[in-house]
Amino acid sequence: MTDRTNEAALSLTKFGIGQPVTRKEDPTLVQGKGRYNDDISLPNQAYAWMVRSSEAHGIIRNIDTETAKGMPGVLAVLTGEDLKAYQGLKCTLPIKSRDGSPIKYQPRPALASDKVRFVGDPVACVIAQTVAQAKDAAESVALDIEPLPAVVSARDAAKPGAPLVFDDIPGNIALDYQFGDAGKVAEALASSAHVVSLPLVNQRLLVGAMEPRSAIGEYTASSEHWTLHSSSQGVFGMKSMLRDVLQAPADKVRVLTGNVGGSFGMKAVVYPEYVCILHASKLLGRPVKWTDDRSGSFVSDHQGRDFDMTVDVGFDKDGLITAMRLSGYGNLGGFCSNFGPMLPTVNVTKNLISMYRTPLLEVSTKCVYSNTTHVSAYRGAGRPEGALSIERTMDVAAAELGIDRMELRRRNFIKSKDMPHKTPAGITYDCGDFPGLFKEALERGDVKGFAKRKRESRKAGKLRGLGVSCYVETTAAMTTEMGGIRFNADGTVTIVTGTLDYGQGHASTFAQVLSEKLGIPFDKITLLQGDSDQLVTGGGSGGSRSAMLSGTAVVEASNKVIESGKQLAAHVLEASSGDIEFKQGNFTIAGTDRSIGIMELAGKLRAGMQIPDGVPTTLDITHVTEAVPGTYPNGVHVVELEIDPDTGLTRVVKYNAVNDFGTVLNPMLVEGQVQGGIVQALGQVLLEGIVYDAEGQLVTGSFMDYAMPRAHDAPMMNVSSRPVPTKLNPLGSKGCGEAGTSGGLPAVANAVIDALSDYGIRHLEMPMTASKIWEAIEAAKTQKKSA
Repeated sequence: MTDRTNEAALSLTKFGIGQPVTRKEDPTLVQGKGRYNDDISLPNQAYAWMVRSSEAHGIIRNIDTETAKGMPGVLAVLTGEDLKAYQGLKCTLPIKSRDGSPIKYQPRPALASDKVRFVGDPVACVIAQTVAQAKDAAESVALDIEPLPAVVSARDAAKPGAPLVFDDIPGNIALDYQFGDAGKVAEALASSAHVVSLPLVNQRLLVGAMEPRSAIGEYTASSEHWTLHSSSQGVFGMKSMLRDVLQAPADKVRVLTGNVGGSFGMKAVVYPEYVCILHASKLLGRPVKWTDDRSGSFVSDHQGRDFDMTVDVGFDKDGLITAMRLSGYGNLGGFCSNFGPMLPTVNVTKNLISMYRTPLLEVSTKCVYSNTTHVSAYRGAGRPEGALSIERTMDVAAAELGIDRMELRRRNFIKSKDMPHKTPAGITYDCGDFPGLFKEALERGDVKGFAKRKRESRKAGKLRGLGVSCYVETTAAMTTEMGGIRFNADGTVTIVTGTLDYGQGHASTFAQVLSEKLGIPFDKITLLQGDSDQLVTGGGSGGSRSAMLSGTAVVEASNKVIESGKQLAAHVLEASSGDIEFKQGNFTIAGTDRSIGIMELAGKLRAGMQIPDGVPTTLDITHVTEAVPGTYPNGVHVVELEIDPDTGLTRVVKYNAVNDFGTVLNPMLVEGQVQGGIVQALGQVLLEGIVYDAEGQLVTGSFMDYAMPRAHDAPMMNVSSRPVPTKLNPLGSKGCGEAGTSGGLPAVANAVIDALSDYGIRHLEMPMTASKIWEAIEAAKTQKKSA
């Protein structure tokens, strides 16, 4: 073995696939040296501020901008009339209503000019020399809005006679979705030995990313070129959406994204502010910057969840599932976002079955407009909602059937021998060991010792609950991805790919894959994702798919590098390319010790090595994958919590999650992803909830009113892996970004209800706040006394 081979082998034990490598970006970010969008300042830039409606619903009679235009430093004030040349923001989802009609929506204008449809709807944009001047002038824009009745809940908005958000969309119904054979499901439920019917509300949530949205628009008149600096979840997709709005050729639009401080689905799309600043740049001949503040984020960023559903599950006499039905409403808010209608329809359908053999499935959802901020993808985007629906139902069913809740789950598991297994949701699980995963999770959670711990909690005056949840996610994929590999003049190697990191740790993970496949030193590898001009395609990050997309792209591109490298190495070593082998970063003549390392070969190319005709002139590769299929990560979460019955205060005290993510590329980063998702799930169950009053005013408009989980709310979380690698991609990975939320949401909810079952309480709507829990306990006490 050569010294190079020894060095490569040693490197893989530290930096190869499966190693807990720290994130490359962390030293930069923790020292405050990151480059987020608000850190960017361009020469001669102006500043924009938005004027937003304080009415939830109303007709715009007049927008008086004259006073604002005359104020110090003001350069322009834009209204909807100024932006008529641009296309509205569209929803291009191909989902159909049950009658075959497409989604009913109006493209969203950057600035409202006829009606306002929610508090925060932008109606004007002020551009000035400074931010302070823009804000001062914005307060002087006089709005004459004739108020109209408002409606805030989807269920109310769908009622006859409800105020219409759009005059040409009857009943506020954008989409009347139906999946499955309703007649067969109804028949199966009617003939079931027992049917559980459970109303469930997934309350509306604030996304609340650490970094507010920010953008800079640049227009170069000489080349008729647009550049947008903004946070995103993938610059190629953002560019495509922006091109549609601007009606501009591909070579005339560029999107640049630096570091992104969280997104969870919210920063994936074009927002009205971006159109305003790009137009303002064209109008003024200078860059224009806009950065939201937190109050603006509460009303302008899209929000998450807001499902109002009922779950019906039938069981036969042996406790086996006969059929499942989910029906109800999804709230879209005041406009139809890019992904909003997908969440309570297609996504929840694919993620409702979980680990359970289910003969029949129906999902019936009305997607409804209301006078609220628009709703779109938020971590999980229909996956946690599906998991909550079935897992809460399983606990309720166990209680009603008199069957142990663990046993009920075991009876209904899809077995390993049944893989691949086609579900009634139209998808096929390719692999998995659900019973084995469940068994290990219960052991790690020491479920057998729970009764003892419950008695100890009772002695301390606390209620103790045990929650278990199973989940299977359908990740988002089925799109192509770029895998570029560049050997740079300075001796580094750059991966170019169209996903985008906003906290996941892509730079380390993808470098581990490249180091494993090509033997390139980990510290020599850099990552380029945030410049649309450098991409030929890009699927973006979202739906837990980055490892499958970019991972597959890097593996396939690596194979092409090896093919080129064998021909080049054959020339250098004076051998036939068919005799060249590649292993751990070295090209070797088979059966000899004559070799050349890949980095040495790249150096010779940079030095101007003479290359004969017919041999590649570079190791650089620009590759695009075929469509990469989605995968089915799965897991079991086991949680224990304590409730103080005198205050309702809840604390999670024990948490174990065992997951099957297939091949785990970096266990440290996977653990962090799962833990983050669990905390967001905990926040939804116990703390968070957007509240509007009857007039459409946002009651929870700041962090004084909206309770985000804090460090003291998060328990110690034990995350472990029990992988069954998939064959759907070359790495065997399944995706993990949203799994913590899918497992955590029902597990924590089930634990709360289990603790409260001592008082006969079988259900509470989220958020299960301390006050709500206390009130439920007191009501149960009162009822018991009067019985």
